[in-house]
Amino acid sequence: MSSYRQPGVVLTDRHFTVPLDHTDPGGEQIELFGREAVARGKADEELPWLVYLEGGPGFGARRFVGTEAWLGRAVEEFRVLLLDQRGTGLSTPANRQTLPLRGGPREQADYLAHFRSDNIVRDCELIRPQLTGGAPWTVLGQSFGGFCAVRYLSAAPEGLKAALITGGLPSLDAHADDVYRAAYPRIERKVAAHYARYPQDVERVREIAAYLAEHRPESAGHRLTPEGFQSLGIMLGSGSGNGSHQLHYLLENAFVRTPLGIELSDTFQEAMRTANSFAGHPLYALMHEAIYSQGKQPTGWAAERVRAEFPQFDVATALAGDGPVLFTGETIHPWHFEVDPALRPLRETAELLASRTDWPELYDPERLAANQVPVAAAVYHDDMYVDTEHALCTAASIRGLRTWVTNEFEHDGLRAGGPQVLDRLLALVRDDV
Repeated sequence: MSSYRQPGVVLTDRHFTVPLDHTDPGGEQIELFGREAVARGKADEELPWLVYLEGGPGFGARRFVGTEAWLGRAVEEFRVLLLDQRGTGLSTPANRQTLPLRGGPREQADYLAHFRSDNIVRDCELIRPQLTGGAPWTVLGQSFGGFCAVRYLSAAPEGLKAALITGGLPSLDAHADDVYRAAYPRIERKVAAHYARYPQDVERVREIAAYLAEHRPESAGHRLTPEGFQSLGIMLGSGSGNGSHQLHYLLENAFVRTPLGIELSDTFQEAMRTANSFAGHPLYALMHEAIYSQGKQPTGWAAERVRAEFPQFDVATALAGDGPVLFTGETIHPWHFEVDPALRPLRETAELLASRTDWPELYDPERLAANQVPVAAAVYHDDMYVDTEHALCTAASIRGLRTWVTNEFEHDGLRAGGPQVLDRLLALVRDDV
């Protein structure tokens, strides 16, 4: 354990050991990492704890510098644990380099089956007494971190003083098919809004997609394809409204004139490769559909199958006609594991996870209906990643949950409006509004 200072905060790096399989506490152990943050003037005070669970799945906790974003507001009254969830960041990372230590694809898939919200919550409950002396703490869950918070309320509410959720209320019973069946129309509306804002992008996007379909270039081993280009639409749900502008700027320098004629610019190819790479968060691709799985029905590449119900998203069809090429969003497809060198070695592992039929139930509707933990949730009305109707249905199913429904922010509102968002949620759980 080591401590050091940044502007306004004292940081302490903490390491914890937990079972890989919590049903076998004496079996294999894995190491977790969390960074404690406390205001410099309060480092010696007895403060309540707040544990932060990042969105994803597959992302480690954000590396703040000093008191930026919402952290400055949080350390005014909390001692904060920024937890890297298992498999992410410094918590026994799972990726193409480390997973072969488990064995072949079957062993890797069996290992990764332990990396969902149920075990993340069990990890938290082992860590909590070590830090709080047994006292309950507050959980702040962003996006997938909010899914984990709802699991927390289902499985171990006695560990929680309060739950704060931002852009992360999951459906309690929707299959992955239902999630994507609701998602594609939302994505289409976002694309339509982008093209209404930047009509010049309609033809530019067609030109880029046609070039990629013909040439299939590679950038640092990453194959650039029309489908990969479509996935840049994930930007349209981020930046709290700025994603559309950022996408436009990325598109505007797509082509350059060379001695061989017009070619896709190195600048664009690098930007596309970077945006499409899962090198820093491979669990996002491997486990994304699994976070919705409950029971015996496999996900079976739900986003790919459901996409067939929306033929307007097919690039070849769009290019053959005169319609716009539509971007996609937060969807994972089999081809991701063919074009991305960070995922290519994990293709068979992904197939085994997609066909898995023994996922445990994640949520307890009866327990949630009897909830006694103060809960507040920010629901972003224009959220491209989490369906608003699903979120509000879940909110109505959790006793005492108070919602703040807003279109002031999009999915990453905690990052864009951190102090304001956190203030609002804390006020809701304290009945101050």
